[in-house]
Amino acid sequence: MTEAELGPDSTLSQRSSVVIVGAGPAGLALANGLRAAGVDCVVLEAESRTFIENRPRAGVIEEWAVRALERRGLAGELLRRAERHTACEFRFAGERHPFEYTELTGHHHFVYPQPLLVTDLVREYADVRGGAIRFGVRDVRLHDLESDHPAVSYTCGDTGRRVSVRCDFVAGCDGARGATRAAIPAGRVEVARHDYGIGWLAVLAEAPPSADRVLFGMHEEGFAGQMPRSPEVTRYYLQCPPGDDPDAWTHERVWTQLRRRLAADGAKPLTEGELIEKRVLDMHDYVTEPMTYGRLFLAGDAAHLVAPIAAKGLNLALHDAFLLTDAIVAHQAGDGRGVEGYGAACLRRVWDYQEFSQWLSEVYHGASYGDPFRTGTTLARLRRLFTSRAAATAFAEQYLGAAEQY
Repeated sequence: MTEAELGPDSTLSQRSSVVIVGAGPAGLALANGLRAAGVDCVVLEAESRTFIENRPRAGVIEEWAVRALERRGLAGELLRRAERHTACEFRFAGERHPFEYTELTGHHHFVYPQPLLVTDLVREYADVRGGAIRFGVRDVRLHDLESDHPAVSYTCGDTGRRVSVRCDFVAGCDGARGATRAAIPAGRVEVARHDYGIGWLAVLAEAPPSADRVLFGMHEEGFAGQMPRSPEVTRYYLQCPPGDDPDAWTHERVWTQLRRRLAADGAKPLTEGELIEKRVLDMHDYVTEPMTYGRLFLAGDAAHLVAPIAAKGLNLALHDAFLLTDAIVAHQAGDGRGVEGYGAACLRRVWDYQEFSQWLSEVYHGASYGDPFRTGTTLARLRRLFTSRAAATAFAEQYLGAAEQY
């Protein structure tokens, strides 16, 4: 039945094997994987295509994730345009300490801003592979999740008509405040949360990076970090109180603090530029267990959040998407083991990354609390990285997400 044949208050009913709620990296990687395997799906996104392709996000991608995208035919632009990073640099006690992680492990990082990855994935799914995606949807609701044939209904942003899509599976990729996690009844999941009690001022500077690698500055006034984005744009972070007002950080104040916290003997002066974005991120983590409820499968930030301390969030979202893709494809072929074990398989890596983020937070922020004991133990951890090859290799493996298994 077409919309023209429906009354103004009637609901248009449709059918798809999988409904994916949310067009972030997890939802789009999943959609592309299902489309390539011949599993029909539809993606529902509350925002516009322009919005999701320009939403500011970081873009440190671990090598295993890029190789997985490459195997799925999704890394062409990334491999052509991304920067490969083989080392980072710690700055503390007024000295520079380069950390050559590729030399230790043979692995490296890719730096590719998340908006570019999202743009690539949308183009591949919608324009190249002809996948169904609905932008600007409103009032998403989930139905019959504990049955074999759940449904997702929404209001079309263009027509205002109510649409219901019956399916086999629902993938919740719409973040912590989305409709999917909220649809799970109270008591059916637990959310473990950790608050660090600190904030990061995230600024985007219209200036080339001041070094060809990521910089971590540990200072008694707070952490500072440089994350190269492109030859013309650089991301900087400054530790600040949680909930701080970004407007209180003037151009002069930002650059004064960056110069102070990243100062080290022999370091080149920072290359300053206009601040084109400022926002404060309150550092916290959460993990939802289980990651499934009936035929609903959570992925990405809908299931877990890792503070940007260790740059792990995008990588976990992709890991979820790859596992869920394989599980659903196998289920459609008669093997339900992947679907049944999906949450447990994801959570092993999730908890490993959470633990590393906590450890790294103490390294970054320990010297800023004004506690001589915490300052001493922080410096001991840092010195160990540069005096013990075993400690350095173990750190590099966690930093790169390069363990053989989780």
